[in-house]
Amino acid sequence: MDRDIDQINVIPLVDVMLVLLVIVLTTATFISTGQIPVNLAKAKAVGDRKDVPIVITLTSAGGLFLNDKPIPDGGLPSALTTQSRESAVVVRADKVTLLEKFVSVVDEIRGLGFQQVSLEVIRL
Repeated sequence: MDRDIDQINVIPLVDVMLVLLVIVLTTATFISTGQIPVNLAKAKAVGDRKDVPIVITLTSAGGLFLNDKPIPDGGLPSALTTQSRESAVVVRADKVTLLEKFVSVVDEIRGLGFQQVSLEVIRL
């Protein structure tokens, strides 16, 4: 009963791939880019950063966060006093945020001496 095997048995391969898929999907739910829910605006051109920037989040309700820590109204200058002025600052603003609020936050950051201020968006 010796036969030549002329086909590949794909059932074990499919089983292994399904197990790997379940592992990836399970662990992917625990990884998130930010803890504060923000609907980012969309853009066609997106820049990639290699360094770790200071992240300022502006929610649709007007809440302000520095690296996922809440900042009270008017507390942005005191929250940024310990940060290096050469650090890059990324503003994550909800797409329904009032433009006036966004501009005032960016203006306040630039007024504190930070020159590298950018807006985080998602690619179309």
